Amino acid sequence: MTTTPPPILTRALRPDDQADWTTMWTGYLEFYETSVPENVFATTFDRLLGDDPQDFNCIIAEQNGRPVGLTHYLFHRHAWKVENVCYLQDLYALPETRGTGVGRALIEAVYAAADEAGAPSVYWLTQDFNHTARQLYDRIGQKTPFIRYQR
Repeated sequence: MTTTPPPILTRALRPDDQADWTTMWTGYLEFYETSVPENVFATTFDRLLGDDPQDFNCIIAEQNGRPVGLTHYLFHRHAWKVENVCYLQDLYALPETRGTGVGRALIEAVYAAADEAGAPSVYWLTQDFNHTARQLYDRIGQKTPFIRYQR
C-alpha cells in the first residue's frame, strides 16, 4: 500500500528556526563538498532575517510542523531587463523527505515571491552530478545553454 506523504507548508524563516536552518544548510554545504566559517553562518542567518532588499530571503518547508527544507533567494538588477530578476541560490530538502514534493514546493514558493515582486525571471544553478534534483528541475524549469565561469 502506498502512503500519501504529509502536506508541505512553506513559510518565511523565523528567528526560532536557527538550529534547524543550521542543520539543513550544513547538509546542503556538505552535499556540495564545501563548508563556511562559523561567522558566515551567523552573518547569513542575520541577513536572512533582515529587511535590506539586497539581502537574501529564506523560505522554510515544513511537514508535520517540522522544518524539512530551505531555499535562499535574492532579487537583483539585470542589464537586459528593467525589472529585477530572482536568483535561487540554495535549495535543500532533508534526505528522508526527498521525492515527497519538498523541492517542488520550495521552488514554487520562490516563483510566487518573484511574481509578487514583479520579477519576470527566476534562475538557479546546480552541479552536473546532481542527477536527482535535475530530474525535478527539468520538469519545473527550463535548462539554459549557459556555462558558468568564476575567478
